[in-house]
Amino acid sequence: MWIKICANTNLDDAQMATELGADAVGFVFAPSRRRVTAKEVAQITPHLSESVERIGVFDSRYAEEIAAAVREAGLSAVQLHGGEEPVLARRLNEMFEGKIGIIQTVHWAVDEGEESAKAVRQRLKAIEASHAIERILIDSKVGQATGGTGVSFDWAAARDVLSNGDRRLKMIVAGGLHSQNVAEAILELNPWGVDVASGVEKAPGRKDRDKLAGFIRNARAAKSIAQ
Repeated sequence: MWIKICANTNLDDAQMATELGADAVGFVFAPSRRRVTAKEVAQITPHLSESVERIGVFDSRYAEEIAAAVREAGLSAVQLHGGEEPVLARRLNEMFEGKIGIIQTVHWAVDEGEESAKAVRQRLKAIEASHAIERILIDSKVGQATGGTGVSFDWAAARDVLSNGDRRLKMIVAGGLHSQNVAEAILELNPWGVDVASGVEKAPGRKDRDKLAGFIRNARAAKSIAQ
């Protein structure tokens, strides 16, 4: 079970997440109350273990802009939070010679019912056909809010849509997760990974140690049952 703790804003929280067993820490460069700059992240990443992925969340459509932030901040992967852009992913792969991880966010609109399932299914099919991206993060969309909503999407409705089957894509579930429901999400969807931000905070941009520990512990326990 791959676990990402996202929306870190300071060194203490990022180190705490890794010490408790997170596989990746995320930093938000897209508009958000938890937004950080490459300069700020550059003060954090040198103090983290090389074994931990350092992921920047971007809504930019410009490869050069993303690449500059990646280099300055010392990131090892990017999460493309805007629209599905195979061309952007390919350009980043070329610029970094395949040495940087790429995750594509796909939004599940929680208030659109069956239309959401249909839209997500179509996007996953298109992304897989592009052969440019391997990991997909499914996040909740509430109205115009596309991240950090604290709201989960319909896992039962998503089960068939996100089922790996013969698909090569690695699915990461996000949106409204916390220590009390992450096990249910894993048992329902059996994803490759999970991602959490606000669900392990004591205040926006500040993590809570007990919530973090509980989330990571419950996620790993649930994955061992789901396998």
